[in-house]
Amino acid sequence: MLNFIVILECLKILTLAAVFFVWFVRYDNIIKEFSEYGLPAKLRDFVGILKISCVLMIQNDNPVIVELSSLLLAFLMFCAVVTHFRAKHKIIEYIPSFSLMCLSLVFFLTASL
Repeated sequence: MLNFIVILECLKILTLAAVFFVWFVRYDNIIKEFSEYGLPAKLRDFVGILKISCVLMIQNDNPVIVELSSLLLAFLMFCAVVTHFRAKHKIIEYIPSFSLMCLSLVFFLTASL
């Protein structure tokens, strides 16, 4: 069981790094994508704040905080998958959002371990 917990914590850190990379290093790509979808800048910034907050809270030891933040992150990533689908993107472009959604659900289901 200890190995699973270590792997889970590594996945949480990897998720944090991935979200930070996308929303800080590749922010110009986020601006382009939201513009392509016809979504307002205020929504883009709100989504960014929520995602960054969620991945930070997932690092917490309190299972309730982890459950709530991982569920919210899973919902946000589900919305991202739907947005990619509506924009008729190739399946390869869904993989990051789908993967993050799945990881968020894993964090939700294992929060009380």
